[in-house]
Amino acid sequence: MTGSDAAPAAEPGSRNLLMRVIAALVLAPTAIAVAWAGGWLWAGLVTFAAIGLYVEWLMIVGAGRNAGVIAAGTAALSLSGFCLASGQIDAALVTVALGALSVGFFCPGMRAWVAAGFCYAAVALVGSILMRLDTASGFVALIMVLLIVWVTDIGGYFAGRGLGGPKLWPRVSPKKTWAGAIGGFVASLAIAAVCAGLGFGKMGPLLLLGAGLSIASQLGDLFESAVKRRFGVKDSSHIIPGHGGLLDRLDGFVAAIALAALIGILRGGVDGVGRGVMVW
Repeated sequence: MTGSDAAPAAEPGSRNLLMRVIAALVLAPTAIAVAWAGGWLWAGLVTFAAIGLYVEWLMIVGAGRNAGVIAAGTAALSLSGFCLASGQIDAALVTVALGALSVGFFCPGMRAWVAAGFCYAAVALVGSILMRLDTASGFVALIMVLLIVWVTDIGGYFAGRGLGGPKLWPRVSPKKTWAGAIGGFVASLAIAAVCAGLGFGKMGPLLLLGAGLSIASQLGDLFESAVKRRFGVKDSSHIIPGHGGLLDRLDGFVAAIALAALIGILRGGVDGVGRGVMVW
C-alpha cells in the first residue's frame, strides 16, 4: 500500500477520547459492582484507591521517593480503612488524625504539603466507606454521587469541546471553558431529576443536592489542577489510559464525596450518612 492509499492516522484527540471511553467502560461497571457488594470488598477497593491518591500526591509535590513518608501514610490509611470496615469509626478518625501528624515528621521541608496529601486521601477514604456503611440507603446515595461526578465530567468534556468559548480559569486549567462548566452542571441536574422521578427523594432538595455536588466536583478538579500547576506537573501518573492518574480521575469525586458525607453526617449522623443524603 502506498502512502497515498494509507488510511489517515487518527487524530490525537480522537485517540484520547477512545481511550477515555474504553477505560470508563471497564472502570465504571467495576466500581458499581464493588459498591453494590459493599462490606470488606468496597472498603478494600477504597483503601487501595486512597493509598494510590496519597502516593500520587507525594509524586506531584516531590516527596515520592521518601520511603518513610510513603510507609507511614500507607500504614495509617490501611488501618483507618480496616477500622471503618469493622464499624470502629472513632478508632478510624483517631488513626487519621495521628497519620496526618506523623507523615510530616519524615519530610520536614515539605511537612504541610505531605500532611495535606494525606488528609486529601483520608477524606476520600472516610467519606466513601461511611457512605456505604449505611445499608439502608448507602448504595443509592453513593451511586448518585458517582453518577453526578461522571456526568459533570462527561457533560463538561463534550460541551467544552463542542461549544468552546471563554475559558473558565486559564491560569489554572487552560482547557476548561465556561460552556463546559455549565454543560456539566446541567447534566448533573438531569441526573438529580431522574433520581427524584424514581422516588429516591423530593425534586427540589435533590436538584439542590445535584447542583452542590456538581459544583464541588468541578472545584475539586480545579483544585487538583492548581496543585499540579504549582509543581509543574501535567498528569499525576499514567496508570489509567486516557485519563492520567488516580488523582486526575478522582479529583472531582473526592470533593463531591466530602460534601455528600458532610451533609449526611449533619442530617443522619456518622452511622446514617447515606440515609442523611437521600432524605435531604
